[in-house]
Amino acid sequence: MLLEIQHLTKDYRGGVRANDDISFRLAAGQVLGLFGHNGAGKTTLLNQVVGLTLPTSGSIRIDGRDPVADPAMARRVCSLQPQSQVPLDGVTPRQAIEIVARIRGADRRRARERTDVLLTALDIQQWAGTGAERLSGGVRRLTAFCMAAAEPGRVVMLDEPTNDVDPVRRRLLWSQIRALADAGCAVVVVTHNVVEAERTVDRLVVLDRGRVVADGTPAQLRGDHRERLRLELVAADQAAARQLAAALATDLADADPPVVAGRRVVVAIDAAAAARALAWAQSQRTAGRVDELSVTPISLEDVYLTLVSPEDGHESLAA
Repeated sequence: MLLEIQHLTKDYRGGVRANDDISFRLAAGQVLGLFGHNGAGKTTLLNQVVGLTLPTSGSIRIDGRDPVADPAMARRVCSLQPQSQVPLDGVTPRQAIEIVARIRGADRRRARERTDVLLTALDIQQWAGTGAERLSGGVRRLTAFCMAAAEPGRVVMLDEPTNDVDPVRRRLLWSQIRALADAGCAVVVVTHNVVEAERTVDRLVVLDRGRVVADGTPAQLRGDHRERLRLELVAADQAAARQLAAALATDLADADPPVVAGRRVVVAIDAAAAARALAWAQSQRTAGRVDELSVTPISLEDVYLTLVSPEDGHESLAA
């Protein structure tokens, strides 16, 4: 395994425990999605791997070596796109990407070629020579990714790389994240976008209050949910939504308790009950209580929401 984390714990002053006995392993060629609510300890974890923060206890191994004992090695072996925007004032995207590639050991030709490839792949070449002060947040974010990917280390860590990025270029960005793994890197991606990440990641680790609450492939995390469906109704108004939720408890007694958010009512049902649930929903639509309805497979995002603590402000199908 290229990256091994064993029983990692990080305590800050005042008794705040950011990471609590975290363990997982990641091989070269894999993309790991790191999920969790704000404050779950994701950024703290990445900072310890690259040597920016010292663990309280536990161990980190990168290709068998200890980054705490040898932080210079960690900087050579790891590439990091931080959560905050990188400082680009005074340079263009092309200059910033080429400079970082050269610092990380690429010769001039290699740095120029990799810069061109990434600018084109992410469709931001039209801003390659634009001063940073005139760039949008999304282009700055994509530039920061290119800086981490131009001459990447064996371990690449990306902290919310899709923030501020438009939908078209987010898809291009995920393709480049996959390309890093296909080239032999071990890639850790911190993101809140479970739906998009599901198409790219090989494994997921979910953190809740600093602890690992799930670790596995998307299929493994779905588990028993694979035979379930999501019935979503858009009610005529909020009063109708509350009435629908109450009716579900009696008319579809074997369904999960519904979640109501404004006019939306969402409930998980067994696949075997889909025809009956759809007929019931159609009857509600005919009666004028439902404007729209859909039945879809349970998504990985739905599963994720069942794993994190409800008191953190998340709603789930199991609420």
